[in-house]
Amino acid sequence: MQEVLTIWVDLADTYEVQGASGMARLLPFTGRAEGPDFTGVILPGGVDTQRRAPGGCLHLSARYMLEGTDSSGAACRIFVENNAVTDADGKFRKTQPAILTDSPVLAWLESARLEGTLTSREKGVVIRIFARPQP
Repeated sequence: MQEVLTIWVDLADTYEVQGASGMARLLPFTGRAEGPDFTGVILPGGVDTQRRAPGGCLHLSARYMLEGTDSSGAACRIFVENNAVTDADGKFRKTQPAILTDSPVLAWLESARLEGTLTSREKGVVIRIFARPQP
């Protein structure tokens, strides 16, 4: 698999509500991103939404926009929606990212088979997005 983006997420405040039918959490964030064909930052408004039913797995859905330059030097934006569910151990093994972009250089990412990893770091996480080879 080819790594296409590494995203360093800096978490801000956490907002949580516990209801009778489960828990919901919002985690706003900022950060930066880099890859072989892109360098940029996370625009304001990025948020990770997490939900858990009583006794259930944690469902994560992060949505954010990156702004920067592609490898041709052109200004561009990338929208990322990244979803995951914890396994029986409570860990995120893989994420399922989807991408939209206005960059002709990066347009192939919109139809690529993508998967991601999520690694904790102090005050944030590192997300790595990989593209599987096309059959």
